[in-house]
Formats: sequence, C-alpha cells, structure tokens
Amino acid sequence: MDLQLTEEHKMIRDAARDFAQKEIAKVAAHFDETGEFPYETINKMGQLGFMGIEVPEEYGGVGMDTVAYVLALEEINKVDAAHGTIMSVNNSLYCHGILKFGTEEQKQKYLAPIAGGEKVGAYSLTEPMSGSDAGTMRSRAVRDGDEYIINGTKSWVSSGPAASYIVTFVMTDPEAGHRGITAFIVETDKPGFHTGRKEDKLGIRASATCELHFEDYRCPVENRLGEEGQGFKIAMTVLDAGRVGIAAQALGIAEGAYEASLEYARERQAFGGPIGQLQGIQWKIADMKCRIEASRLLMYQAALAKNASKETGARYTTEASIAKLYASEAAMFCAHQAVQIHAGMGYSKELPIERFFRDAKITEIYEGTSEIQRLVIARNELGLR
Repeated sequence: MDLQLTEEHKMIRDAARDFAQKEIAKVAAHFDETGEFPYETINKMGQLGFMGIEVPEEYGGVGMDTVAYVLALEEINKVDAAHGTIMSVNNSLYCHGILKFGTEEQKQKYLAPIAGGEKVGAYSLTEPMSGSDAGTMRSRAVRDGDEYIINGTKSWVSSGPAASYIVTFVMTDPEAGHRGITAFIVETDKPGFHTGRKEDKLGIRASATCELHFEDYRCPVENRLGEEGQGFKIAMTVLDAGRVGIAAQALGIAEGAYEASLEYARERQAFGGPIGQLQGIQWKIADMKCRIEASRLLMYQAALAKNASKETGARYTTEASIAKLYASEAAMFCAHQAVQIHAGMGYSKELPIERFFRDAKITEIYEGTSEIQRLVIARNELGLR
C-alpha cells in the first residue's frame, strides 16, 4: 500500500485546511445553532473544487482521485461536520453514482452545476418504513409512455431542502423485492415534488435533512439512472463510495476533538501544573491517538481500493465497511474523551467540544449503521450473499 502523497494531494489538503480554518470556523457555531443551510460557504467550496473532487474536468470537477477527496474532506470535518456532510453527499452519493452509471447526456446536464457548487445534489434511499432493508420500500414508479409517474415518501434525505437534483430510488416492480428497485435523477423544481418536514437533529444540524413527497411526479425516461431493476445495485455501489467518505469525516471529527484536547491539556492548570501531566489525562491522549492513526490507515486503504476499482472494476465493499466502522467508533470515542478532558467546559457551548460529541454520533448511523457494517464485513468474509 503506497501512502506517499503527491504534491497535488498536499495542495488540496492544505487548501481545504486553510479554507476550513479561515471561513468555516467563524460561522460553524451559528449554523449549528440555527440549523440554516450554509449556502455561501458551500458555494465557495464549489469554486475551490471541493464539491466535485473526483469529477473529471469536462463535467465541471477537478479530476483528482479518492485520496485527494478524503484528505480534503478530513480537513473540513476537523472544523465542522455539517459542512463535511454536505461535501460528502455531493461527492460520494450524488456525483459518484452519475459518473459510474449515468449516460453522457446525464453527466453533461447533472454534474457540472453540482461539482462547481452552483447547485446542491442529494441522494434518497431511505423511507419511513424502509431503512437498511431497502426491499421493503413503498414508493412506486409506474411507466407511462416516455415518463414514469412517481408516488411516495422518502425520509432522512441529507441536503434535501437545498438540493436541485436528487438521485432517488423507487420501486418499479414490487413483486421482485430489492431487484425491483430503479434509480432516477429527480429535478426538485418540477410539479408533484415537495419537501416535507425538516428534521431537528442532534448533530450536523446545518446539513439540512428532510422528507420528500412525490404526488404523481412525472420523471422522463431519460432521467432513469441505469436500467429498470438496477437500482439496488446502484445504491449499494454508491454506498461503498459513501462509506469511504464517512471514514474521512469521522477521522476529521476525531482529530478536531483530539487537537482541542491536546491544547487544553497543555494549558489547563490543576494540582500544581498542566493537567497533561496527570496520568489519567495522558492515557486518554494515548488512546485517542492510537485510534486516530489506525483510522487513518484504514481510510487510506479504502481510498486506494476505490482508486484501483476504477481500473479493475473490483468491489471494495469490505475495505469501505471496515474503514467506516472503525473510524466512526473512533470518532465517538475521541469526542467522548475530549468532553471528559475539558470537563465542564466540554459540556458548554462556549467551545466546539460538545458539537464534536453530537456530530460524531451520526457517523455510526448513516450510510449503514455499525451493526450493518459488521454484518457486511462478516458476510463477505464468510462468502455469504
């Protein structure tokens, strides 16, 4: 496994770090408190290339690889996971699926404005009664000539209230179970589409999450992504990419909590010196550092596997699930330890520590819970399908 970073990798990492520290840090608390969508900073991120890192230049992106993507995503999440979530959804869940399964016409029309940050993309698989078991979804799409008529409700759609285009998964053949799911690129300004209630979440509050409602929404056949019945395969393939991104997000959250804890342990005085001299604090620092570095290696391994898949077509499901599982649990551990190290100040909104703690939790849940990741890893290792 070659872990040598190119100069281009270092440049985009440093650019993301600089932007996060100068532009996002000063507004993160405000957007967390209000739950408003940070349109201005997201647009700036698009102008810098962060919203379409792996999208080729001919479709409005910067044409870099997965390592570049996770490096930039990690730096954004060190400062604010809500901005990181919007960036991750745009890159991993929206752009990746269209790049891999879309027609040339779809790529030309639906990638450039999203990759450039002019508009926002989203991904919708979950429904009120259909989560990890996608085969139970109740939304329906019925072919009517050159259109599909879509009816139903989707839920927990990250970036949903702000999205112009959404890769949406709907049942076209209910009798076929998960083999009856089809993917569509939905334009949100068309009749029959409207957003439902916006979720009031524990963390990543500025990323904006909502329900979607379809009432006789007419979707042109040319907006179908892939073939009928190919939706489940597309959804799972896209989630592999998404899980690599969540590993990077979780690593960034862990690092943000860790770096704040290091600084506090050096400065906070107790019992005649800085609390970093106390063994109890030192053990927390050591445990956090070990989990962070292990997460980093697993993230790189998954990113390199995704890079290789572009040439070989091989799946990287196991690598992505391992990275996502370990890094998300490391993020939760590190955020918890950071609160303990900061004590009362860790519980106060005066510092971002409590936000790291709230934001870390979602990484163990979305794009496949920790329980689902363990199931995926074990079934792959056992050769079960």
